[in-house]
Amino acid sequence: MFRPPGVGGPGTAGKIAVIGAIARKGMVIAKVIENTDTATLDGFVHSAVGPNVSLVATDEHSGYRLLGRDLPHSVVRHSAGQYVVGAVHTQTIEGFWSLLKRGIMGSYHKISKDYLPLYVNEFSWRYNNRANPNAFAELITTCSN
Repeated sequence: MFRPPGVGGPGTAGKIAVIGAIARKGMVIAKVIENTDTATLDGFVHSAVGPNVSLVATDEHSGYRLLGRDLPHSVVRHSAGQYVVGAVHTQTIEGFWSLLKRGIMGSYHKISKDYLPLYVNEFSWRYNNRANPNAFAELITTCSN
């Protein structure tokens, strides 16, 4: 959740929802969503995750409660102080959220809801190309076509 400038306090009130999925040591997919209901979260996970996935690890948000019906789903309960349970953790996506938030706070300082999807796309691209030594050249080539 991202908080627009001028909105304060704990909780989710006034925040903008962003969802993401990431393969361990792989690519990230992230986007701004209008709400965090079960249908929205379920739809995103099913569109982002392949049918042969071995594990979908999420936090305890109630919107993920139906994933276990057709996907191998495990939960970590952050509210109970639980962050790793065997191979189940959300640290990979948490690392991406950290990079996104630090990038916004450190480089852009403030952003608006209207432009948040563009920032999310930029940082997703950066993350997905982090090991590509020719990323800048490929980006320039793509932009010039």
